[in-house]
Amino acid sequence: MPDVPAGWPPALIATFGGTGHLRPAPGTWGSIAAGVVALAFLTFLPSACYWLLPLVAATATVGGVWASGIYARRVGIEDPPEVVIDEVAGVWVAVLLIPGPVAVASPLLATTLSVLVFRLFDIAKPWPLSLLESLPGGWGIMADDLAAGLLAGGLAAAVLR
Repeated sequence: MPDVPAGWPPALIATFGGTGHLRPAPGTWGSIAAGVVALAFLTFLPSACYWLLPLVAATATVGGVWASGIYARRVGIEDPPEVVIDEVAGVWVAVLLIPGPVAVASPLLATTLSVLVFRLFDIAKPWPLSLLESLPGGWGIMADDLAAGLLAGGLAAAVLR
């Protein structure tokens, strides 16, 4: 595998600060890390969940498309397992779909359910999610997880209502 410089910004973003290097199951570790961040928002900054968490999720998505595409080209693997920014963005999308008052009232339940349901969809990759992996570059890495986040968030929101 080609050498990836320590501290290289695309690698830091794509691996969510190195979380993607945890083994086994780096995608699960990335999802858990995203859940911890979302839980912190819901617990300590509940009013920020209405403007800051969506901004952070959008930034992770845009930055993730850019960084994961560059990282994948650098290492020569279409979807490297250590790239977990897609899981991070997907979990945050799932959390954002739970109505704010419900998520703030039960933050641990909301984030745990979001992470678990997201991982279910991310691992199973039901049709049409699996088709999104064929998109080029960073979009192919990110799109299926964003869609899994939409499905997971919708299901989690329905369960928690």
